[in-house]
Amino acid sequence: MRLLNNKKYEIPILIFFIFGMFYKPLICVLILGFFTTIIGIDTWFFIINIQKKGIESVGRILYYESDEDSHKVPIIEFKTKNGHQIKEKPYYYASTDLSIIRTYKEKLNKSVSVLYDKNKPEKFVILNEKDFNYFSLILIILVGIVFLTIGTLSLLNIIQIDF
Repeated sequence: MRLLNNKKYEIPILIFFIFGMFYKPLICVLILGFFTTIIGIDTWFFIINIQKKGIESVGRILYYESDEDSHKVPIIEFKTKNGHQIKEKPYYYASTDLSIIRTYKEKLNKSVSVLYDKNKPEKFVILNEKDFNYFSLILIILVGIVFLTIGTLSLLNIIQIDF
């Protein structure tokens, strides 16, 4: 995940992706499959690790913030064991298309249990969202594997895909 968060790699990856679009679009399928799978697996390991070593705290939902697709993500405020006040959105939160039209007014100022990383408390997950997080990560990883499989099989001329 550090590779994807490193700004100096954004331009080379984008250039490689654009080059792939014109040279052989199948390269783009492989790139998307690779990054989708890597991000899914990295987040999976983060959630497993935080389930084992995370510190539980109780926070409250201040408000919901809409992302670029209008999916709502909660902004949660909680105190760490050391007394630091954290006001952030969860490190991983899977929202559905239903969240676009819902208001979530009934959840505002409600208490919610969170698990946070003791070294980086701004990296936390909502405790009762564990099952849905795993389900959504399985879907993300499967989509990545499908892209990788289709791309690899097509590069090996086992299947034929025309763009």
